[in-house]
Amino acid sequence: MTVWFITGASRGLGLEIARAALAAGDRVVATARDADSARRALPADQDGLLVLPLDVTDQAAAEAAAARALERFGRIDVLVNNAGYGVAGAVEETSDEEARSLFDTNVFGLLNVTRAVLPTLRAQRRGHLVNIGSVGGFSQGAGSGIYGASKFAVEGITEALHAELSGLGIAVTVVEPGQFRTDFLDPASLRQAARTIDDYAGTAGARRTQFADVSGHQLGDPAKAGRAVVALTRAQHPPLRLPLGQDSLERIEAKLAQVAQEIAAWRELASSTGHGPAPTAPALTAPALTESAQTGPARTTEGGRA
Repeated sequence: MTVWFITGASRGLGLEIARAALAAGDRVVATARDADSARRALPADQDGLLVLPLDVTDQAAAEAAAARALERFGRIDVLVNNAGYGVAGAVEETSDEEARSLFDTNVFGLLNVTRAVLPTLRAQRRGHLVNIGSVGGFSQGAGSGIYGASKFAVEGITEALHAELSGLGIAVTVVEPGQFRTDFLDPASLRQAARTIDDYAGTAGARRTQFADVSGHQLGDPAKAGRAVVALTRAQHPPLRLPLGQDSLERIEAKLAQVAQEIAAWRELASSTGHGPAPTAPALTAPALTESAQTGPARTTEGGRA
């Protein structure tokens, strides 16, 4: 039986992951800034459920919540860093205060909770760290650049953790959802930059309008996304990245094709900058692929974690 610690579990993907884990017979520590909302949304008679208030920007609160989880269930098997929100607006339109507030939750909040839970996972020599990123953290366009930057940071942090925790029995995955029919595009989760600049009306401004038009009509089913994350944690060799949704797959594949095309077109100039054929100092090498990245699709094991 798996013990989950989930942030941002009062709505959206965090709530659906909590529901899917409980339905699978697992135990769940569901944390949220508004714990009452999480209690109302989750089954009230579940012995395997602990709902806790948590503002992820508070390191001490994160450590206290992790301690409560251990008190109740004795261990933590899966940490899901899901808490976060978005900001819509051009990069120039987004103020310093708006950008820093976003990073405080989406990046520094994730780091706070990770620091609070990782000592337990390391001591156990097992577990799974799941960071909820976004396809916008892999491929970004006009109108949500600062939000995308926070999710690009999540990608980088996840890659580093994947390498650092290798050999310690801890899997690390960043989930890259596309558009799912949650309230993410509603004002509760997607804030608008206070400033607008006319020059961006056709780019970032058009994207703001698109967000409003799409809200409530996204093709992705969040309940299926929740079940997919539970399936991910049952995998024998979990991937470093898990895109969710056909739109996410298509955006990632389009960017990879664009990057390959640019490399081919600019390879000669890019490779012309060395001292000569015999470098005087050893070069840094690219990190080697881990076993899970080399072996391809994950194989699931019946009845729980490997």
